[in-house]
Amino acid sequence: MTPLSDVAANLAGRIENFGKTITTEEAVKTSVVLPFLQGLGYDVFNPSEVVPEFTADTIGKKGEKVDYAILREDEVTILIECKSLNTELSEKHLAQLYRYFTVTSARFAILTNGRIYKFYSDLTEPHRLDKRPFFTFYMLDFNESSLDELAKFAKSSFDVANILAQAERLKFVAAIKPILSELMANPSDDFVKMIASQVHEGRLIQSVKDTVAVATKAAFREIMRDRVRARLNTALEDPDVGDLSDDIVKDENEIVTTEEEIEGFLMVKSMLRGEIDTGRIFIRDAKSYCAVLLDDNNRKPLVRLHFNRAQKYLGLFDGSVEEKVAIDSLDEVLDHKDRICSTVEKY
Repeated sequence: MTPLSDVAANLAGRIENFGKTITTEEAVKTSVVLPFLQGLGYDVFNPSEVVPEFTADTIGKKGEKVDYAILREDEVTILIECKSLNTELSEKHLAQLYRYFTVTSARFAILTNGRIYKFYSDLTEPHRLDKRPFFTFYMLDFNESSLDELAKFAKSSFDVANILAQAERLKFVAAIKPILSELMANPSDDFVKMIASQVHEGRLIQSVKDTVAVATKAAFREIMRDRVRARLNTALEDPDVGDLSDDIVKDENEIVTTEEEIEGFLMVKSMLRGEIDTGRIFIRDAKSYCAVLLDDNNRKPLVRLHFNRAQKYLGLFDGSVEEKVAIDSLDEVLDHKDRICSTVEKY
């Protein structure tokens, strides 16, 4: 069977290259979803395994169909509802899946537009589909960790108990990540009080709270910086890694990529880990700046590192044109994670 990473990469390329022609639900099904199910090992041409237009009448609803049902030992295990490629998936699209989930033996449901696959179960209340997915797979932005989770749904390794055991953890991780990200950027009053109670003795007057809030944001940045630098030091010292030549592109003028530029590049890769497959992030140096690119494509700049001068600048691309932001140290690159993530979303 073709490795799942190759299946995902091929489908991502298909979406990127032919997305303008994959406009209807039927096109998404035949061009993306069925090959996706094949990649997981299911026989899409066997109607006793993958049932298209699956019908299961519910109270007050007759003849409604869900796009696909995957059967194991003649029992419905997974329900799949497909939408068009550009549909923004939301809770309102769960209506059919919600009804079918209650009257079948299905343990999982997938809502997809071909680009995004949202996996649901009944973790909150038995036989009632959760409103939030416990796992989301992004076809255009996958990494090793997400592939590992997806592999659990492959026909050869499918184990309901194992998936459900991990699903609870995944649900909480997905819910906690944005909360922590917000706390890192803007520590809440309660969070500041909690931190202050651990590091300050005496009354918590406003000036102390303000100082602790600023210090908390700085501490988060330093934690991220220390981890990035530890990764950088490992890369520079590891003889098997060498000089990072796989990532660095030198032009014909033998432009030298400095250690600061390498560190900046690795900081960007580190902050985008989990947001996008970091294997798609490349560095390309030039005379006046060092570019960090998506897919090694000059038309997809993520950041430009203007480090070859006394005053350093970071070139950001979340707007229509490059915006140069002055920075005094590499640590300040971390302050712009949200804008860099927004740039990724543009592409």
